[in-house]
Amino acid sequence: MAGFTKASVRDAPAAARRVLVRVDFNVPLDAEEIADDTRIRAALPTIELLRDRGEALVLVSHLGRPHGVDPELSMAPVAARLGELLDAEVGLAPGVVGEQVRTLADGLDDGDVLVLENSRFESGETTNDPEIADELAALAELYVNDAFGAAHRAHATTEGVAHRLPAYAGLLLEREVGELTRVRDDPDHPLVVILGGAKVSDKIGVIERFLETADEILIGGAMCFSFFRAEGIAVGDSLVEDEGVALARRILDRARETGRRIRLPVDVVIADAFAADAQVGEVDAIDIPDGWMGLDIGPATAAAYSTAVARAGTVFWNGPMGAFEMQPFAAGTRAVADAVAQAPGHTVVGGGDSAAAMAAFGLAERVDWLSTGGGASLELLQGRPLPGVEALLDAGQVRS
Repeated sequence: MAGFTKASVRDAPAAARRVLVRVDFNVPLDAEEIADDTRIRAALPTIELLRDRGEALVLVSHLGRPHGVDPELSMAPVAARLGELLDAEVGLAPGVVGEQVRTLADGLDDGDVLVLENSRFESGETTNDPEIADELAALAELYVNDAFGAAHRAHATTEGVAHRLPAYAGLLLEREVGELTRVRDDPDHPLVVILGGAKVSDKIGVIERFLETADEILIGGAMCFSFFRAEGIAVGDSLVEDEGVALARRILDRARETGRRIRLPVDVVIADAFAADAQVGEVDAIDIPDGWMGLDIGPATAAAYSTAVARAGTVFWNGPMGAFEMQPFAAGTRAVADAVAQAPGHTVVGGGDSAAAMAAFGLAERVDWLSTGGGASLELLQGRPLPGVEALLDAGQVRS
């Protein structure tokens, strides 16, 4: 992909061998059932490419944030679902490393797939323990990182092992980096950036970066109330991040200095409680009364934002416009999602909540790219190096 500077799995030497693949199977679980298999499906192109070449695969991923071994966060349902998607038997190792795991890996035939247990069952995963990285490297002759969502972490499975084997980017990681780098460095203009969610502090680096390149930045979600307070606008009982007010003031001052356009909601859907059965109303964005809280952008704002999206050459959206999980407060996010789906320009949606909204509205297939990486996306857009990407071979580099 244009702009991607690392070695791709498509260029890796083709030979029958074992390949260790870092995937992002950190899927949501409902009891022991997978609630959304999007991340498993996203890894299938790389898995199928390698299997078609006759290579045996050892897959490793984290799942949740266990403190030691936690049976409720076992990879067992993931392995079962992957087997269904591949229509093939998929093995599950009893651990991440150790003699039993090594024996299972040694016994793999061409095209076989083995899933290791949750990588975070090993405390050395998140500390990038060199012994864990050594043991993982002993399971294969080649390493592929296809876990963009974890690429901003310098862990044993993302960074450590990549220095011990010839290391390549999977198809998903390659596309993720290429798409987001294009938005950051080489967008078609006008570039319209839509940012929502709760905290300005989570997005401050991205906002400041886009102040250099975006033609318009559209603000929604609870973070807009930090901007309102920074402007002296009453927000009632709306959620306001204390740290975010000073950051919002800094952003607005910078925008005025540079002539960049940051747009805030002109109307807001308010409620007397954070509940689906709350009393609901609409007000101008100025002076939300006490006892009421803003929970969505209003219809005038939704229409204005949709118009901006419709004339964009590139659209990047991260973060919902309101509490879209509750029906009275879903209209703003739905309007933006519809606008992005219909936009004639290049469209990229990043972040778990935004992706969930596109999926919930049946629009996931109507954008050019739906990113699987939340934190990694934001880090890359800010221009920060991702350890899991930096550790890979450079394009054209050969290492045996």
